[in-house]
Amino acid sequence: MGRLWIRQWVHLLACLPFVRRPMAPALLLAGLALSAAGYGYAADVFPTRPLRMLVGYPAGGPNDITARITAEYLSAVLGQQVIVDNRAGAGGTISATILSQAAPDGYTLGLCANGEMAIAPNLRLKMPYDPLRDFAPVSRVGAGHLALVVPTAFPAKSAGDLVALAKTKPGALNFASAGTGSTAHLAGELFKAMAKIDIVHVPYKGAAPALADVIGGQVQMLITGYSGVAPHARAGRLRVLAVTGAQRLKAAPELPTISETLPGYEVNSWYGVFAPAATPRTLLDRFQQDIMTMTRTPSVITRMVALGIEPEGNTRQEFVAQMKQEITKWRKVVEAAGVAKE
Repeated sequence: MGRLWIRQWVHLLACLPFVRRPMAPALLLAGLALSAAGYGYAADVFPTRPLRMLVGYPAGGPNDITARITAEYLSAVLGQQVIVDNRAGAGGTISATILSQAAPDGYTLGLCANGEMAIAPNLRLKMPYDPLRDFAPVSRVGAGHLALVVPTAFPAKSAGDLVALAKTKPGALNFASAGTGSTAHLAGELFKAMAKIDIVHVPYKGAAPALADVIGGQVQMLITGYSGVAPHARAGRLRVLAVTGAQRLKAAPELPTISETLPGYEVNSWYGVFAPAATPRTLLDRFQQDIMTMTRTPSVITRMVALGIEPEGNTRQEFVAQMKQEITKWRKVVEAAGVAKE
């Protein structure tokens, strides 16, 4: 409408008797300049409608919780609602695939983790996307410890107890995960390999259903984000045996690390915002700045630390470099754990 109106205005002026013909080209150039300015203004007012943030896991898990904190913040600063869209399954790769195929217009983002972006490429023979080619990393949101949890009725009171019990019952204990190829899966495989125990992997379609079956006693063990288990642990619905970082968790310093039982064991889960690969740089710059500001906002920091997530926030270039390192790291873990590619 704006461009059509400008052209009609220029044509009308050019037809007026007091406007000389030589002036027509100048008027046309002026009209085009005004038109371009109008389109620049349209870009400045992005977004003009709600955005969606894809998450590869069900509601209630650490990925979902992190996504909702991020979506809430972005909704406030963008002036449009950012709707969390949970597309669970296949260790987060279903959601990531949808993101890779979405229109690169800034209206579709994804909260992705190392499961679908660094681990899955090392586990699957055929991937529907390339994590370094098909996405535009915006910024890391944070990294969090995972927690080793068991049902409250389970006899093990520590990671050492669990290892000892598993050695007396080879193949009898199960460990759940958020899906084959997820961080929880590889964390369990690494625990199994380093402890030299025989435990059976049971994949779920996300952390929340896996956690529900641990609480119910259907499976004996799960390694998942501390943010998702903390409320259940406080309510006495499950027991946290240890956390997976190199250092004890700031939010719960009383919890030992698995490395205190298995020296050298360390697994962290990171969360980051991604966009489709061809998303305009101006929008990526804006999202990057918003995420970096969010991770430095005291109220957000307090919420994330309480959930066991250390806020990060970094540039796209730094994020890409970290992703490359992560892909290499998890390739070595997959090989060391002897996990077969699917």
